[in-house]
Amino acid sequence: MRRLSSSTRAFRFVAPVLVLVASACGSGDSAPTTAAEATPDSVVMTSEPVDTTAVPEPSTIVVTTSILGAVVSDMVGEASDVVVLIPNGLDPHDWEPSAKDVEAINKADLVVANGLDLEEKLIDTLEAAEGAGVRVFHATDHIVALDGEDHDEAHGDEAHGDEAHGDEAHGDEAHGDEAHGDEAKTDDHGHDHAEGDPHFWTDPLAMAAVVAALGDELAAIGVDVSDRVDRVITDLNDVDGVITQLLSSLPDDRRLLVTGHDSLGYFAEHYGFTLIGSIIPSLSSAAEVTAKNLAELKEAIGKTGASVIFTELGTPTDVADALADETGTRVVELATHLVPDDNLYRSFLLNLASDIVAALSATS
Repeated sequence: MRRLSSSTRAFRFVAPVLVLVASACGSGDSAPTTAAEATPDSVVMTSEPVDTTAVPEPSTIVVTTSILGAVVSDMVGEASDVVVLIPNGLDPHDWEPSAKDVEAINKADLVVANGLDLEEKLIDTLEAAEGAGVRVFHATDHIVALDGEDHDEAHGDEAHGDEAHGDEAHGDEAHGDEAHGDEAKTDDHGHDHAEGDPHFWTDPLAMAAVVAALGDELAAIGVDVSDRVDRVITDLNDVDGVITQLLSSLPDDRRLLVTGHDSLGYFAEHYGFTLIGSIIPSLSSAAEVTAKNLAELKEAIGKTGASVIFTELGTPTDVADALADETGTRVVELATHLVPDDNLYRSFLLNLASDIVAALSATS
């Protein structure tokens, strides 16, 4: 029997091992042909397609005033980004846009403006934006606007009878397109231009008409808020009923309004108040006080027995205080441009009505 040397036996043992090692190392020279060959049996690999569709950016809606901003935010929820230009509580008659504000308007998918020149220093900017193709929604295009003559008539007793505040005055017909026919003066973009009272937001039913029209405008830019529109309008009708009940405690001889400027015309018209006069006899708080008007206002207060002078942003406080001293009335400031912390238009309306009731109910 042939005997193997120790070196030979060692080689016979090591050689198969080297072959195995070489084979294992050699297998790394080429990639596996399938995912399964390179994966343990317990792992299942899939090759489902990845959705690379870009999520569309939310539309940007630029709103001029905080009141309208609250309404628009309630309508769109998180469907759009809402940018309010005029800071909450500031007077829109006197506010001036910055370069950043102008840029925001020009880049907006939709601009919601009050209209009827409320935003006095935005008029040129808005007209230029519309001319460049920016969609601009003017809220007051969709209401029955009061004008200066309407305010003058409101000083008479006849204007505040039951007929003026019946269902006919605030039905669907009152806020329809019919009210803005050929008689209305319009500019090239089809909206009313400085032909009426812009302070419509003190009447919730006027705002309801705006909400209905704005819902259609939002749909045109791909923002469907039809379900929210119905809810918002229902809520506005509800708060109107609450305010009517709240005001019912005031007798006619206390429903007398002396204001800083002509800002409560819609409130007076809708809820049956008499406008005695204003410190600034204008739809704009930026207008001037005149000695003639103050003399007439002092006389009117004396004749009617009005007990409160309601001031607001833009009212010259020294003039209001002097008039109050001369007539024995009280000065009460109203937050006619300030949305409460909850950012709800409903809360704004209730606060306004409550402040008016409290002031006119108080005994001197």
